[in-house]
Amino acid sequence: MTFETRLEVFEGPLDLLLHLVKINEVDLADIPIAAITDQYLEYLDLMKALDINVAGDFLLMASTLMHLKSKMLLPRQEQDLEEIEDLREEIMRPLREYMQLKEAAHELASRDILYRDVFKRGGEIDRRGGEEGDIDTTKVNLYELMEAFKKVMKRRYPGIVLRFKAETWSVKKKMVEIMERLKGKRNLYFRDLFSGNGSLSELIAIFLALLELVKTGSINAFQDKQDGDIRLTPSRTEA
Repeated sequence: MTFETRLEVFEGPLDLLLHLVKINEVDLADIPIAAITDQYLEYLDLMKALDINVAGDFLLMASTLMHLKSKMLLPRQEQDLEEIEDLREEIMRPLREYMQLKEAAHELASRDILYRDVFKRGGEIDRRGGEEGDIDTTKVNLYELMEAFKKVMKRRYPGIVLRFKAETWSVKKKMVEIMERLKGKRNLYFRDLFSGNGSLSELIAIFLALLELVKTGSINAFQDKQDGDIRLTPSRTEA
C-alpha cells in the first residue's frame, strides 16, 4: 500500500536561492549560475520525492535558471551578453530586494519589545539549552532542514533515489512521537530523530512529521553557529 502525503511548501523559491548562496559562500553579484541551477533542481527533485507540493513559482524560477545556464554555456556574441545580463538581473533584482526585506524583518524582530520581560523570572533557562543568551543560534528554515536530511540519507543510504512508499508509518503518529520525545526536555538534536535502525520509509515519515510540526509552530528549529547542529525545541505554547 502506497502512503502519500501533501505538505505545502512554507518557504518560497527566493528562500531556496538565498540558502544556496549561503551554503556556496558566494556573493550575490557573483553567483555561479551553472552550479546554483543544478543544486536548485536537485532540491526540487527532493521535494517531489518527498511529495512536497511544488508551486508554480518554483518551476518558473527553475526555467529561468535553466535558460540562463544554457545561454552561458553557448559561445557568446555581443547580443547574447546583453541577454545574459538581462536574465541575470531578472533573478538578482528580486533576490537582492528579498534579502533586504528579510534583513529588515530580522532587525525589527530582534529589537526589544516594551514590557516583553515584565513577567520574566531571574535565572530563567532558555529552551534552546543552557542559561538564556549563552548559545549563539540562528533559526533554521525548510531548506536547512532538507540539507540536514540529505546528509542523513547519504550516510544511511548512499546513492539511493528516494521513493516514499511507506509501510505502516503514519505521519500524524510520528508527529505525536516527536512531541512525546520533546516533552519535559529543553531540546532534541535533529540527528537523534534518525539515530535508530528504521527503514527508509520510516525515516521519510519522521522527516515529513518534523516539517509539519515546524510549519504549524509546534516546534522551533535552531542551528548552533559553532558546530552546525540543529536543535529542536517545543514552542512555548506547546510546552
